[in-house]
Amino acid sequence: MFRPKIPTMPMPTGLSTPSAVVEPTTVTRNAETPPAVPTTPTPSRPTVQLTPGTALALVGGGTAVVLVLGAVLVSLLLAVAITGASVAVCAVVLRSLLASDAKRR
Repeated sequence: MFRPKIPTMPMPTGLSTPSAVVEPTTVTRNAETPPAVPTTPTPSRPTVQLTPGTALALVGGGTAVVLVLGAVLVSLLLAVAITGASVAVCAVVLRSLLASDAKRR
């Protein structure tokens, strides 16, 4: 039940062709060719034009992201502070309980 079922490798069907024999070739040097002139690549898409409305939308979106991220980080910091304070209160209560129990004996 818990053993994996490994599939068997299927056998090839049809005729198989033998691999081709590769023979080494010699490399001959040609006469020197003039260096290629670099051409400037043509852009495949047009550049983005920022209109005032688009720029305003980008600024507004960026501001919203920063504000949301700040709120999340502040809430996490607050949660850590509350947890630390509650652990400190628990430690003080336990210390006082153990001290009062030791005084009674």
